[in-house]
Amino acid sequence: MLFFLVSFFPFVVLLSKSLPLEPLPQWASETRLVSILLFQEVLSFLAPLLERCRPVRAGNLTLPSSMMSPGKGRPHRVENVEELAEMSVLDLPELALDCILGRLSPAGLCNMAAVCSSLKERCRSDHLWEKHMKEKWGRVIGNAARREWKLYLASTRDSAVGAADINRSKKWNGVLSCLWPISWLNFRIDSGNKHKSPLPDDSIMSWYRSLESGKLWLPAQVYNREHGHAGFMLSCYDAEVSYDCSTDTFHARYPPHGRRMMIIEEGVQWDMLRAPPVDTPAYDVHISDCLSDLRAGDHIEIQWRRNKEFPYGWWYGVIGHLESCDGNELLCHCHLSDTVILEFNQYTPGSRWRRASINRKAHREEGNETDGFYGGIRKLQSKDEISKWRQLWPKDVLV
Repeated sequence: MLFFLVSFFPFVVLLSKSLPLEPLPQWASETRLVSILLFQEVLSFLAPLLERCRPVRAGNLTLPSSMMSPGKGRPHRVENVEELAEMSVLDLPELALDCILGRLSPAGLCNMAAVCSSLKERCRSDHLWEKHMKEKWGRVIGNAARREWKLYLASTRDSAVGAADINRSKKWNGVLSCLWPISWLNFRIDSGNKHKSPLPDDSIMSWYRSLESGKLWLPAQVYNREHGHAGFMLSCYDAEVSYDCSTDTFHARYPPHGRRMMIIEEGVQWDMLRAPPVDTPAYDVHISDCLSDLRAGDHIEIQWRRNKEFPYGWWYGVIGHLESCDGNELLCHCHLSDTVILEFNQYTPGSRWRRASINRKAHREEGNETDGFYGGIRKLQSKDEISKWRQLWPKDVLV
């Protein structure tokens, strides 16, 4: 490479310093400019290679036996005592290293991954990040969020392929533009100002960091949306949420309905979110599989919407007794009737929202434009779900 530079430099000097007696033609001046720019590119290419070259320490060299003077013993190798005394974390046993990495926080794992390539692979292992993902994001991560993550990965890969094709075409334009040196120089300056950002991969670490950065909007459900508005008390609506690490809260955006545009709510707390318990879209009726098992006193969630243009929300309620029943559990036969009574005790007695009824055998969507439409029903089996609704119970009775 040095021979190439030595042989090439006089050619550049002759072209750049020549003093002809007569004016040179236009093609000669452009050729001289091309040569200067080409030499500049060669130097810029070799500079990183030369920077990686390091002088060899004489203390670490040993002479071969054929070059030793007769009568002299074999020279001893000069060793760096400090290097021998130091111990890398990679020298630890596998089990000990895994235990250390397993105790690191997410920030600690990210910092450790930047040390070297070996630690980078270890710190990106899914078994190290599963615990952190479950501890922080388990309450809002469901099947819908996993599907959204897969779609997000596919979209970023497609955009990366398109960007690579554009960059490849620009490189060919740069080569052809050597016929016009000024435009080629402008292209090099413009392309040098662009920086590449790493793409997310299909790992739990990458998923965790995408959630933390707020770049990924994931499907979730929000309790008492719009900061506990009276019209949404004891309900849970579908939304897309994005994390804000500066406030440790979420931004929630709700789908448009009726004449209202998309609503974005800020400052949503962690305890107001949950993963969607079913995969039913917000505008579809959930297929109920518990109607025949419903009895008085059961805790339920039922879909409700004001009109056909609105998405469904899940509302908390209980199964009540028929008017012909005195409420005695031992004598109650309400579960044998085709009519199921729904009670929403957060509303005052006499309110039109307090009670409703549905048909047990032929229930799909029931209601009208005045009282709204009731959709599918979920019977709550988990004590945690029931306890959560009781924690959200309004302080004042709703009218």
